[in-house]
Amino acid sequence: MAAIDILLSLAIPALIVVHLLVAPYTKVEESFNIQATHDILVYGTPTSNIYERLSSRYDHFDFPGAVPRTFIGPVLLAGISQPIIALVGFQHAQLIVRGVLGLLNTGALWAFKSSVERAFGKSTARWYALLQLSQFHILFYASRTLPNMFAFGLTTLAFSQIFGKPDKKSRVRGYRLAIANLTMATAVFRSELAILLITVTLYGLVRSHISLIQIIPTFLVFFTISLSLSIPIDSYFWQKPLWPELWGFYYNAVLGSSSEWGVSPWHYYFTSAIPKILTNPLSTTVLIPYALCNTGTRKQTLPLVIPSLLFVAIYSLQPHKEARFIFYVAPPLTAAAALAADYIFTRREKSITFLIASAAIVGSVLVSFGLSTVMLIISSLNYPGGEALSALRNLVTSSSSSDLQTVMVHTDVLSCMTGVTLFGQHPYPPNDERPANEITFNYDKTEDENTLRSPSFWEKFDYVLAEDPAKVIGPWETVGVVEGFAGVEIARPSTPSKDGIESGRDRIFGRGSLVRRAKDSIRALTGGWWVGPRMEPKIHMLRKMREGEARRAVTE
Repeated sequence: MAAIDILLSLAIPALIVVHLLVAPYTKVEESFNIQATHDILVYGTPTSNIYERLSSRYDHFDFPGAVPRTFIGPVLLAGISQPIIALVGFQHAQLIVRGVLGLLNTGALWAFKSSVERAFGKSTARWYALLQLSQFHILFYASRTLPNMFAFGLTTLAFSQIFGKPDKKSRVRGYRLAIANLTMATAVFRSELAILLITVTLYGLVRSHISLIQIIPTFLVFFTISLSLSIPIDSYFWQKPLWPELWGFYYNAVLGSSSEWGVSPWHYYFTSAIPKILTNPLSTTVLIPYALCNTGTRKQTLPLVIPSLLFVAIYSLQPHKEARFIFYVAPPLTAAAALAADYIFTRREKSITFLIASAAIVGSVLVSFGLSTVMLIISSLNYPGGEALSALRNLVTSSSSSDLQTVMVHTDVLSCMTGVTLFGQHPYPPNDERPANEITFNYDKTEDENTLRSPSFWEKFDYVLAEDPAKVIGPWETVGVVEGFAGVEIARPSTPSKDGIESGRDRIFGRGSLVRRAKDSIRALTGGWWVGPRMEPKIHMLRKMREGEARRAVTE
């Protein structure tokens, strides 16, 4: 393998890790799996008094979510992560857990890249790697504990098996492996992948790559295996007979309840989501259409594009749409774009048209890398809850007097939705030995509006993380503010410099303080011009002011 191929392959996990480190916190969509992994690592799997021990310790009994989710992913992550965490320390557990998922998805992308190389040659595989590496969404989400990203590895492995097979026997074997992976992804992680299973199967049947008699046994075997894993494990953790994806299918498809989270037009996936996922402006407008129309690439392109776009078309009937629901089609569509890019680039010396097109493709890859970098920076500014929790813990532990041994903290809804996790709340397992003067943090995540209106409710807290300080009843002082992304700002030399927080910049924590310093430095160099993120207060860090109290937990 040439050095360039090794570098391109290693760049996949490297950039996934970079995205993880730049944006280490999580959003609410990831919360079930990250909290469940924490609970498995910390509390284990009891064999006696199971209901009592699970219900009193595991987070999902207090916050079950709209539909129950499978524990297969968290069990897998906890099992792989545990020895690594034991080696490096539990304070790094969240990064390790997410890193493990990112590396699992890396393995799937490596397998797909290898299939592209075997089927279409090294140069096409290199274009695939460049196009994939310049996409923001897949690299950013590869380590995020969404159910979609647990399924992503299986769907990517499935796609790697349905193209480039030289003979009938290998095509049958490939489709069987694809059906096996898609069946497990559907039954365990995302029920809507039944659509992709159907489109891939139909394509194989229509093209005579496989017969129905060869499909049915594979499907039944792996469907049975999936249920034999999901039902016992999930029934144990939820303490009731349960197949989670059946519940998910009933909630989303039968009841149509997913529409409560928003409705998008039928064309959203084609006109918005796919162009965003592929990032490169030429992929959807030029490269994929060219690969389909050009006689030299059409045959290779069809198994990559037809099942993918048919899946997206059928899934577009579902009113609620999010880009992450169709991440699975990114690798095959990117491979189709790579086929066209390679075809054009290898003919750059044959005509001026191919030369200009080749230059445009190279330029588009560079532009895509730039766009992805900007999107990563902006996305990293959307986790004020995680930043506020980290900043508060640092403030309290570094500033408090020795008589403050236990701290009660209330985290509001926005904080919990934008980065507060059990890993962040408890960076050390409860049974670990701690220094005698170690401060204990206890947390509350009450959401009930009636409870929050009661003055007596707030008496027990020492600190609060709140989006709106006016809703926090009692004598409180703001000890810090964490800002979040609020759009793009264009500041001219005549634009006055605004702090946004009247009391001074030293009270801004997290990425907001970095943006402020960058803005001031750049405006000094450009004569007052600035084009960049506009930040606004998102989470206020409040400290209880108690009558007659001599100590101050935080010095302003």
